[in-house]
Amino acid sequence: MNKFGTAILLAGGKSSRMGFDKQQLKVNNILLVEYIINRLYTVFDDIVVVTNNSEHYTNLPCRTVQDEIPGYGPLSGIHIGLKMAKNQYGYVMACDMPYINFDYIAYLKNRMEQVDCDACVTVFNQEWIEPFHGFYSKKLISPIEEYLKSGKRSVFGLLKNFNSIYIEEEIAREYSPNWDLFLNINTKEDLLELETQWSNLNM
Repeated sequence: MNKFGTAILLAGGKSSRMGFDKQQLKVNNILLVEYIINRLYTVFDDIVVVTNNSEHYTNLPCRTVQDEIPGYGPLSGIHIGLKMAKNQYGYVMACDMPYINFDYIAYLKNRMEQVDCDACVTVFNQEWIEPFHGFYSKKLISPIEEYLKSGKRSVFGLLKNFNSIYIEEEIAREYSPNWDLFLNINTKEDLLELETQWSNLNM
């Protein structure tokens, strides 16, 4: 078993600012979720998509599942994603995040190999926890469930009670100087900007 072999893709957001389901986002005629899943599949052998629309993924190398405790943001998806994961840790990202940095993933794995931990996430501006592009352990399944059922939803509020590795912003920027790794496509303007960037890269 590859303990870092699972990726969890959260695709259950409301997409209110975009005006349509972000699972249908296309960038220069490329379906973004399909692009993300195929990229993830080059380094992860188990991909779990948390979604209410499993029909979008029938021809892709992934499994789908719905939130078990809905309505609590990313933690709801992380919870069920970890329950479905075949491996010890799940790498979490969202369906509207177009960038994946394999070198950063390798760096996170290396840090986690050095110490037993429950999560490995990035810190922004010395205080904000980036819940995405980080690893979470299956040992958190029960604690997350109890946390959600108590009405709480903060990722930082949860992780501060566990053995978590926090990657400093300075280190993360060595891999993503413009912080585009943590970019979400939330609006049509964001989408147009991404299309321009990808066109310039011939993607």
